[in-house]
Amino acid sequence: MNLKILLPFGVFAEKTEVARIVAETSTGSYGLLPNRLDCVAALVPGILAFETKEEGEVYVAVDEGILIKTGVEVLVSVRNAITGADLATLHETVVNAFLNLDAQERDARLMMAKMESGFIRRLMEFHHER
Repeated sequence: MNLKILLPFGVFAEKTEVARIVAETSTGSYGLLPNRLDCVAALVPGILAFETKEEGEVYVAVDEGILIKTGVEVLVSVRNAITGADLATLHETVVNAFLNLDAQERDARLMMAKMESGFIRRLMEFHHER
């Protein structure tokens, strides 16, 4: 298989002759072999593992995203990715960096929603006063 890991600002990794891929989804681990049917999977923050003859097993910490397999092409589009040799360190990175970032984004979205609703409420009050 040919694996391409895409980030919002460019290509993170491009590998050929990938023997297998294992990704994390909301329902658990999802494995891909070369003859698997085409598919799409929503990824959660976790570890993406793949194996090549040259590098052996490689681990990449990925943020949420999507995996698409069409024929021998596998595209993984995620918001953030980090490669590392030590699996324990990568797992800690996922927990500390990606999951905390999601919590901060949720808080920012909640604050923006409150500001928008307050603005709309004041605009409606102003409109009724006229």
